[in-house]
Amino acid sequence: MKKKKKKPTKPPTLAASTKKPKPKPPKKSKCPKVKRRTFEEMEQYLDYIGGPAGALALTGAAAASAYYLASRPTPRAPLVPLDTQSVELPGPDMVRVSKFYKEAREGKFVSFLHSDARTLYDTFRRGAKESNNGPCLGWRETPTKPYQWLHYNEALLRAKNLGSGLVTLGLAPGAKSFVGIYSVNCPEWVLTEQAAYTYSMVLVPLYDTLGPDATAFIIKEAEISVVVCEDDNKANLLLEKAPRCLKKIVVIKAVKPATMTRAKNRFVDILTLDDVEKMGAAKGHPEVPPSKDDLCTVCYTSGTTGNPKGVMLSHENVVASMSAVMMQMGDQRPNATDVLISYLPLAHMLERCCQNAMYSAGGAVGFFTGDMHRLTDDFKALRPTVMPAVPRVLNRIYDKVMAEASSSFLKRLTLSLALSAKEGEIRRGILRNNSFWDVLVFRKVQDALGGRVRLMVVGSAPISGSVLSFIRCAAGCLVMEGYGQTECTAPITLTVQGDHVPEHVGPPVACCCVKLVDVPEMEYMAANGQGEVCVKGTNVFQGYFKNPEQTAEVKDNQGWHHTGDIGMWLPNGTLKIIDRKKHIFKLSQGEYIVPDKIEMVYARSQYVHQVFVHGESLKSCVVAVVVPDVDVIKCWATENNIAGTLSVLCNNSQVKQLILEDMLSWGREAGLKYYEQVKDIYLHPDPFSVQNHLLTPTLKSKRPQLKAYFKPQIEDMYVKLA
Repeated sequence: MKKKKKKPTKPPTLAASTKKPKPKPPKKSKCPKVKRRTFEEMEQYLDYIGGPAGALALTGAAAASAYYLASRPTPRAPLVPLDTQSVELPGPDMVRVSKFYKEAREGKFVSFLHSDARTLYDTFRRGAKESNNGPCLGWRETPTKPYQWLHYNEALLRAKNLGSGLVTLGLAPGAKSFVGIYSVNCPEWVLTEQAAYTYSMVLVPLYDTLGPDATAFIIKEAEISVVVCEDDNKANLLLEKAPRCLKKIVVIKAVKPATMTRAKNRFVDILTLDDVEKMGAAKGHPEVPPSKDDLCTVCYTSGTTGNPKGVMLSHENVVASMSAVMMQMGDQRPNATDVLISYLPLAHMLERCCQNAMYSAGGAVGFFTGDMHRLTDDFKALRPTVMPAVPRVLNRIYDKVMAEASSSFLKRLTLSLALSAKEGEIRRGILRNNSFWDVLVFRKVQDALGGRVRLMVVGSAPISGSVLSFIRCAAGCLVMEGYGQTECTAPITLTVQGDHVPEHVGPPVACCCVKLVDVPEMEYMAANGQGEVCVKGTNVFQGYFKNPEQTAEVKDNQGWHHTGDIGMWLPNGTLKIIDRKKHIFKLSQGEYIVPDKIEMVYARSQYVHQVFVHGESLKSCVVAVVVPDVDVIKCWATENNIAGTLSVLCNNSQVKQLILEDMLSWGREAGLKYYEQVKDIYLHPDPFSVQNHLLTPTLKSKRPQLKAYFKPQIEDMYVKLA
């Protein structure tokens, strides 16, 4: 009797997982998909590969093993045990503190690293000594020229002259004088900052995305009489709605005669930065250094409603923040040989803290030329060793590599092998960029970053675990992810060197403690290790400028700042951000809806580029406005013989049904309740952006504006659902 031949086992797809299978869209597109895979999925896929491809994989693995044995890197030990990364203090509040500062167990917090550097005035001067008057501020005139450098002593002299010039213009030394700065990142931005600190003045950053109304509001509220401004365009934006308190604009670059006339008609004087420096050098006003408790900056946050709020931060707040981060970095902290590339907005505290940490260590900072599309050219010219990063930049790198790999089976296979091997090294505490796989696969990514990056700090928004793991492998450097807010001078928590596990933001830094408080309406309870993240420490802000009511809403009488974010303690003492307390609304049947959570689920759909979920207390269901992914939708349309622009496709019922069903399948897979699933969607061809005032400068949705903008479409959806 013949034995039946067993059918060969089919290899699982790259989407295969030990968890629930990925929901299938109604009609699967054949277009290359840039979907984020886990390393476990990749390894499982490779286990089943046979034939010539398997031989190729074995050959590559053998070559990699031989190269590995020849170089044999040394693992780096974590600075704290990875299974217990924070300390829980005794008491009912279950407060957690850093393990990097022994006094934290006694309820004390780091304020500084060096007793002679307790203000940003001091830290810059300490950096000058540490660097032995090394290069400080770098720039290049055009994208084709090399970087040129201003050294520390020259920077200090120019800052003193500029500060003295501001005093000559009528600003009194002290924390009651506010200096505006309206410019892209450049050496003059930092010189203005240090000029203000030299005479104990307060720096107030302005930025384009605030818009003329918000900019005018800030100038008026802070009673700013002098603004240091980048160029003619920004000078005219200031003049457009200039409050009466604005008396002088100091321009970095020359302005047109027409602008000078316009300013004169508005009783505003325009001077050049060079003239003010010369004026200050001639007068030579004595320096008036600040104390640690003095106000250092008022950093306005755009917010999602109303006027911007001015976050008041002291010198101690900023020095404590950067000191705690450097303490947690151990021997990987910035030093006098490091070079940082500055391209994230200096108007935000993440970039400010990173730069001031570099100056305190005597490192150098090189500024990008101002064009994000040519950022790679700046990286290659500067060759930085330290890089602050945000998810949107890293996502572009990831998507580009994955899109290129999807063009052929061999490329996908090679990338999968490389990621699997590098992930294995990272698990063993090995960080390097000279392995076989670095040379074969990742050199292009590393070269695009200049080839020397050894430290990357990621913040400002959540980052996908698959993207974070990819960047750690591809960049071959230490990548630390932080969580924070402007109100906490940027960092609250930071991942620990050696912890390769993504999807959390690390333990508290040494300048603060963290506790979770109950949010019963969302069923988050601190007793279960979940709740609103609350922070207290030397990094917590003094309050909102001239706004005690809003200060009292977020900062209680015990000094705890209530962030509005929902966190969860993991067993190893790290924090995971899982939700957002704000933007909650109740449906007519009494069910609470958290739109941010639903949007994060729907954003996983390959067809969705952006999504805005909306509900009302008089309605029983939620609806959504969706901006489709133009490339995926057009590819699907081509395969299905549907012609037209994206605007035309957005009005096609088949396209709408495809996207809605895929969103709902993702919702079911994520466990959304029936009342959380959208009942209808409206497809919109144009992305939400800062320019059309539907996103904040930190790329968060402006819900009131989105609601107003799409009011007709929302009303139409509800009429049809009635």
